[in-house]
Amino acid sequence: MMNPIKDLTLGVEEEYQIIDPASRELTSYVGKFLEQGAFLFRDQLQPELLQSQIEIGTNVCQNVQQVTEEIRRLRGMVCELARKNNKVILAAGTHPFSQWRDQIVTDKERYHGFFDSMQIVAKRMLIFGMHVHVGIQDKDLRIDVMNQMRYFMPHILSLSTSSPFWHGDDTGFKSYRSIIFEDLPRTGNPEYFDSAAEYDKYVDTLIKCGSIDEPTKIWWDIRPHPKFPTLEFRICDCTTKVKEVTAITALIQALVAKLIQLRTANLTWRDYRTGFISENKWRAMKDGIQGKLIDLGKNVETPIPQLMEEMIKFVDDVVDPLGSRKEIEYIRTIMKEGTSADRQLMCFKETGKMENVVDQLVAETVDGCG
Repeated sequence: MMNPIKDLTLGVEEEYQIIDPASRELTSYVGKFLEQGAFLFRDQLQPELLQSQIEIGTNVCQNVQQVTEEIRRLRGMVCELARKNNKVILAAGTHPFSQWRDQIVTDKERYHGFFDSMQIVAKRMLIFGMHVHVGIQDKDLRIDVMNQMRYFMPHILSLSTSSPFWHGDDTGFKSYRSIIFEDLPRTGNPEYFDSAAEYDKYVDTLIKCGSIDEPTKIWWDIRPHPKFPTLEFRICDCTTKVKEVTAITALIQALVAKLIQLRTANLTWRDYRTGFISENKWRAMKDGIQGKLIDLGKNVETPIPQLMEEMIKFVDDVVDPLGSRKEIEYIRTIMKEGTSADRQLMCFKETGKMENVVDQLVAETVDGCG
């Protein structure tokens, strides 16, 4: 077997919001965090595009339990750093009411270049995501799995939805972050590639023709990471609860393992039209787990909870070898209790105050983190 299940290492990156607890607004404070956290975090704490954002990245993890430990540890440490500076952190795809016009860009050449090239589109990027890395050493296998995983991306997005509000408005979407992000070029579902060489040729053409200067500026929902031997899943909103983070990570890993298992048996998941997958992504952005996706094998609308049950059964035989049955089971809890977006909307419906939504998000972000 080219890539045994045990070799599917994991890593997670999360982009947190830095919040002033009095106003509940985003606050531009990342410089202080980086100064004070340099020794504690080493290279696990990074600036992001705006000074009201802070990014963490786990160490390479051998299983999803290590991911849980890392996320709890890092959230706890960032929370403590925030507390010492009279700030709090929050994990969600958008802030309920802060304005993009009020934010300050981080003073790094890369970010200033991004603003220069993307203009107002870049300025509106007041959004926060979660990226999951799955280690796949073989380059061609990485591309093959990316091709197959395209189908499942709307399902994964629906589980992570945490951005129903924008500038104080109920957007009518569960993942408005996805709407904002797709203003950028080279976003959305990736194209289909026959091989790693074909993908490399695609990247080389973009660089040669001046569209990009390096491959990290391909911002698809899934991409082969240009520096690490991983497939990077970038579609998720920043996910509020730790248990949600690890459930989604476990599901992504299990799907990858199952697709590799199929390939080893000379089988493959059917390739579907990108337009149909994009149709499903729109549905996931709009309605989250409360909606329906098109079952592209049957050409019928199907409620997402039913599709999730089918997906859990699909990966069942790889879950125990991966040691992630408990984490996968939490997908059913999300189906019952709703995502972060559902809870935010319920909080606002019950209280009528966006500040209460922020308080709820802050509490959920650090729950169980030491």
